[in-house]
Amino acid sequence: MNKKLKTFLFVLIAFTLLLFSIQYFVIEHLKHIKTFFYNTWSIYCFHFFATLLIYLFVFFVQKTFSDKTGFAFIACSLLKMMASIVFLLPLILNKEQSALNDVIAFFIPYFLYLLFELIFIVKMLNNK
Repeated sequence: MNKKLKTFLFVLIAFTLLLFSIQYFVIEHLKHIKTFFYNTWSIYCFHFFATLLIYLFVFFVQKTFSDKTGFAFIACSLLKMMASIVFLLPLILNKEQSALNDVIAFFIPYFLYLLFELIFIVKMLNNK
């Protein structure tokens, strides 16, 4: 496996474990006040695998079509946004429960993972 991929995977796992731990303890602390539609682990599984797939695809595009790397990242980000809507669709369609807390619990890690992806993709683009 390439050194860049190993580094990315190691940092991604550490990043995920750190964020998961923080959010898990916050959610557990708030469980007696509010119930959440999604488990913390399901949110982080979605973010982890989406980020991993995006990076792997952009890495592949960088190796084969290096002039299209930025476009690949933009396309993957758009697909991730659509996948997020599909992931949140059961929550959106649920009329019995307020969705605000769940949406916040999903989109805070979403934007943190997006920043994480962006940092690694920019590093990849700068090291052409």
